[in-house]
Amino acid sequence: MKKIIKHSYILFFAFSMVLLLSGCAAGQQTASNNSSPAQNNVASNQDSSKKAETVELTISAAASLTDALKEIQHSYESTHTGIKLNFNFGGSGALEKQIEQGAPSDLFLSASTKNMKSLVDQQLIDTKKQKTWLTNELVVVIPADGTMNIASVTDLTKKEVKKVAIGIPESVPAGNYAQEALTKAKLWDTLQSKLVQAKDVRQVLQYVETGNADVGFVYKTDALTSQKAKIAFEVDPKTYSPVEYPIGIVKASKHIQESEDFYAYLQSQESLNIMAKYGFTIPK
Repeated sequence: MKKIIKHSYILFFAFSMVLLLSGCAAGQQTASNNSSPAQNNVASNQDSSKKAETVELTISAAASLTDALKEIQHSYESTHTGIKLNFNFGGSGALEKQIEQGAPSDLFLSASTKNMKSLVDQQLIDTKKQKTWLTNELVVVIPADGTMNIASVTDLTKKEVKKVAIGIPESVPAGNYAQEALTKAKLWDTLQSKLVQAKDVRQVLQYVETGNADVGFVYKTDALTSQKAKIAFEVDPKTYSPVEYPIGIVKASKHIQESEDFYAYLQSQESLNIMAKYGFTIPK
């Protein structure tokens, strides 16, 4: 009898141990199944985060470059998926001031060598990382449906010409070029009562398009983009400084390598072809 009881006890103990070990194994398997996907998700998210990480470049650009740079943006971002281009358009003088005051900017695309030189002189842009990119021409525009006969700057003195729009000469290169041309023609003082100043060349164009000005001084490239304004005449290039567009990398950029890559792309044939399509001239 004692042997039977002892044997039964041994069997019960062995069976209990089997159940206990099986339970532990099942628990470990369950824990493994529960934790592994979470760990995998974390790792996966980290990998995705690295892949999805995008570098954003801020480009301070002259307003006259707006349409062409939008096409440049589409072309560049489509082949550089890790880069997003953010453009800050405005008058070159105003953009220069922003950079001087520490506003975030990776590249400066100016419509005037004067504004670029100022930043180089202040050591905010490296002289070795800036160069002349494009050139342009100054023209006078009138509304597309206008019938006024305007063929030269002297015609701006006619009584029927009530308002002449120009960019603010101190901050808008196109306005400064217009002032040079009118001064050369000895008309700057004469036309003072007619002048309407705008914050950038695109606003000048808008004034003419909407009839808020009878004529306006803009770049040829701006005139070519408009359906509501037309070129009345081209301003004599001998009466104003050459319209040059220098580009440069801002020293304070936090993305120097990416900025240098885009700087190089702007000088590529693909980019220059786009700019030429919008009427810009490529320096020889």
